[in-house]
Amino acid sequence: MEPPVTAPSVPRPQSPGRPEIPITTATPVKRERRWAVVALCIVLAVLAGLGAAAAVTSASNRVKVLAIARDVPAGQTLTDADLAVAEVSADGALTPVRAADRSSVVGKRTAVDLRKGGLLTSSQLGAGTGLGDDKQQVGVQIKRGQSPTGTLAAGDKVLAVTTPAQGDQPNAKNEGQPSSISAVVVSVSRPDASGTVVVNLAVATTDGPLLATRAVMGRIALVREPRSN
Repeated sequence: MEPPVTAPSVPRPQSPGRPEIPITTATPVKRERRWAVVALCIVLAVLAGLGAAAAVTSASNRVKVLAIARDVPAGQTLTDADLAVAEVSADGALTPVRAADRSSVVGKRTAVDLRKGGLLTSSQLGAGTGLGDDKQQVGVQIKRGQSPTGTLAAGDKVLAVTTPAQGDQPNAKNEGQPSSISAVVVSVSRPDASGTVVVNLAVATTDGPLLATRAVMGRIALVREPRSN
């Protein structure tokens, strides 16, 4: 009887060794990023707060001042219609006239040309009107054809000539030298739709009432004297 056949033994495969995990003490990257984001948010919040505070402070420091509403030539009397109110931030380098002082500058003469949109300063104005402050002033309404067109300016010397009353007919008695009053132009308004202007004239204290009476009757024409005089 033959002995039983024994199967050869198969060696068991060896399992791979476990990888060694290095030990580190470094802070995880995710935690570093998280703190960076938090810090950035804090900085942005602080900047936003400072910006809001600055805006509130700037708004509270704004003041109302006078601005030029339209072009005004030098030597012209400043009117209320020439002025507008604007708001600007308080600045020591700027010295515009406060809006509360509006009434005190109306009627003063401009020392320089004023341009629309600019701020009004005291240095741009002369003392008083600068013309005829020691004389009486009379406003005369002049229709088209009763004065030289577009040539009258502040400082011009003129003759306020009395024109004949309506219905008067020229004759030998009144063909002589017409009655006139010497005056100085203080200001000239802008013409209205019909071309009529108002001319402020400075005259001697003895001539003011007479000129005003003739002006109301519409019996005044202006003759400009030569400017070389």
